[in-house]
Amino acid sequence: MLRYTAPLILLFVSNIFMTYAWYGHLKYVGAKPLIVAILVSWGVAFFEYCFQVPANRIGHAVYSLPQLKIMQEVITMAIFAGFSFFVMKEKLSLNYLWASFCMVGAVFFIFRGN
Repeated sequence: MLRYTAPLILLFVSNIFMTYAWYGHLKYVGAKPLIVAILVSWGVAFFEYCFQVPANRIGHAVYSLPQLKIMQEVITMAIFAGFSFFVMKEKLSLNYLWASFCMVGAVFFIFRGN
């Protein structure tokens, strides 16, 4: 059971770091020079890779590559929506709901088999 859930947990944690690396500088680094934002983002992204690489290595033993990618995209969308709302104070629109339905469709098709 752990070999199926560990990749999901690791991908979830890695996406928290990656979302922060990609977008957190917009709020927390602000008026600093661009090079500072780049270096901070790289520093945060290091931790993303510390979770993402093991997630894909472990996950590839039980999931196909397309399945891993779709799982990562769904997790990314969920993390991004939460980050947008709670950290960046963006309004969530119905577009997030429609995009989520599209992601559910992608999950269905990639996992349904041939």
